[in-house]
Amino acid sequence: MQRISLTLLLLVSASTAMLGQRREPLEIRMDFESYDPPSTLVTPEHSTTSAKFPFIDIHSHHWRMATQDLDQLIREMDELNMGIVVNLSGRGGERLAAMTENINTTDYGNRIVLFTNIELRSIDEPDWAEQTLKQLEFDKANGAKGLKIYKSQGMSNEDANGNRIKIDDPRIDPIWAKCGEYGWPILIHSADPKQFWQPLDSLNERWLELKLRPGRKREANDPASWETIMNEQWNIIKRHPNTNFISAHFSWHANDLKKLGELLDEMPNMYVETGAIIAELGRQPRSALKFFEKYQDRVLFGKDSYNPGEYHTYFRVLETDDEYFPYYKKYHAFWKMYGLDLPDPILKKLYYKNAIGLIRGIDTALFPD
Repeated sequence: MQRISLTLLLLVSASTAMLGQRREPLEIRMDFESYDPPSTLVTPEHSTTSAKFPFIDIHSHHWRMATQDLDQLIREMDELNMGIVVNLSGRGGERLAAMTENINTTDYGNRIVLFTNIELRSIDEPDWAEQTLKQLEFDKANGAKGLKIYKSQGMSNEDANGNRIKIDDPRIDPIWAKCGEYGWPILIHSADPKQFWQPLDSLNERWLELKLRPGRKREANDPASWETIMNEQWNIIKRHPNTNFISAHFSWHANDLKKLGELLDEMPNMYVETGAIIAELGRQPRSALKFFEKYQDRVLFGKDSYNPGEYHTYFRVLETDDEYFPYYKKYHAFWKMYGLDLPDPILKKLYYKNAIGLIRGIDTALFPD
C-alpha cells in the first residue's frame, strides 16, 4: 500500500530583533495518523463513567461464559450501572447449556441474558431445518431468549458447492418463523460499513481504518455488493412480519438517518441498536436528536465489543450536551463529537424499556419504572 504522508509547514514570520535576522520556514514531516494535536477549545465537561439509568446492553459478546468469572463481570456492570448484559454468543446446544449452568451457580441469573446461534454451513443436508429447529427447542429449554445472526452467515459461509449462503435463502424461513412463535427477537448483523466496499482513495472516509486494518477492505462484489447483502436482510424482515428483528449497528445507516427512517417506516418489525456507531450520532447531534424523538420506540442500546472504559463515551454522547470531544478510536472516527442530551423519557426507552418490550422474561424490578 502506498504510504501517504502529511507535510506540515510551520512558518515563523517574526524577525529575531536581537540578531536582526529573519527565521527560515521550519518544515516538519509526519504521517497523517500521527497528527492529532490536543484541542485548545475550553468547554464544560461532564464525567460519565456510570449511566444515568440502569441499562440493558443488547449487543455484547462473552464467548467463554461457561467458565467465565461472573463475579468480576457483575462488578464491572455495577460500576457502569448496567442492569442486564445480553450475551449474543450463546453458541447453541451443549455449549449454551454449559453457559446457563455456570450462570445458575451464581445469584446473577436475572442479570445475564443468552441469545443462541445456528450453523448454516450444513444447510444442504436434508434434515438441516429439522435438526436446527430441534436445537432451538433445546436452547429455549436451557434459557435462550433470542437468536443472533453473525455477518459471516450472510457473507463468508458457503454451501456444499462453495456458493455463498444468502441470508434470505428460503430454506432458512422455518427458523425465522419459529423465533416469531417463541417471541424471540433476532439480532442480525449483515455486511459492514459501506465504505469498506468503496475505492481506497482520498475520498474514502474510512481510509485510515482500512490503512491500519487492510483485511477489512472489500472489492465491489466481495462476496457480493453491499446493497445486495443488506437487501437480503431486509427481504427476510419483510417476509416475516410476525418476527421482530434488531438490525445491528443502526443497519449501517447511522450516517443517513433519513434513509434509516424510511426503512423503519417500511418495516415495523425492525428495530436498531447503537453498537459501534455512536461516533456517527455524535457528529450530528441535532439530526440525531430529531431521529430519537421520532423513532424513540425502535432504538435499543448496544455496545458490541465489551470494554468497560469505552461505555463512558456512549454515556457522554447520549446524556450530556458536551461539545467537541473525541471518540476513543481515531481510526473509526477522526472527527469530534457533540452530546445529544436526550430527554429522560427517551433515554429510559433507549436504555431499557424497548429491550424489555422485545425480550420476554426480563426482571423488570432491576429498572426504575
